[in-house]
Amino acid sequence: MDEFINAVLGFPTVLFSAALVVVLGFWLLVLCGAADHEGVGSDADSGALGLGGVPVTVSASLLIAVAWFASFSGSVLLARTGWPDAPVHLLGAVLLFASPFLSWRVTRVLVRPLTKLFPDEPGPSRLDFVGLTCVIRTGRVDAEFGQAEVAAGDGSTAVVQVRQLGSDPLMLGSTALLYAYDEAGEFFWVAPFDAALDPRG
Repeated sequence: MDEFINAVLGFPTVLFSAALVVVLGFWLLVLCGAADHEGVGSDADSGALGLGGVPVTVSASLLIAVAWFASFSGSVLLARTGWPDAPVHLLGAVLLFASPFLSWRVTRVLVRPLTKLFPDEPGPSRLDFVGLTCVIRTGRVDAEFGQAEVAAGDGSTAVVQVRQLGSDPLMLGSTALLYAYDEAGEFFWVAPFDAALDPRG
């Protein structure tokens, strides 16, 4: 136990130990819901270091944790050599710079499989449906009532709430155009759609 404490609080590991405490505190706040793991910075700058594809908080945490472990392991090994203080201190200074470099190399390997968990594409949004056609699934559509089925770009379908301002006959099986989305009411404004008038046809 004394060997562990001496290594953690000794040079150069103590510098990485302080950073590791900050990292552990941050992730504790994330677990408690008081912080967002993507809320600090972005992965734009880390991409230049080969650590892109994940939030900067994730890559920085891995970088610090691996550097701490490398420094800790090196300090324990140096303490067990029994060498005089001068070469031990000199190698400790080398370890101070070698640990971050080794950590960078290891972290680059670790973040590659993690990039699949953090896709760059934004998630689907209801606004993606605006401009698409839908099929009415209720007997009528007016300013207060109506539902329709719309197909997303990936082929999946969704039933959405729709409303219309006019009195056009929209009934079960009619084709309509989703031309706007009302965020407050969480419904789409629709209008009758005639495929013959579609310029893309």
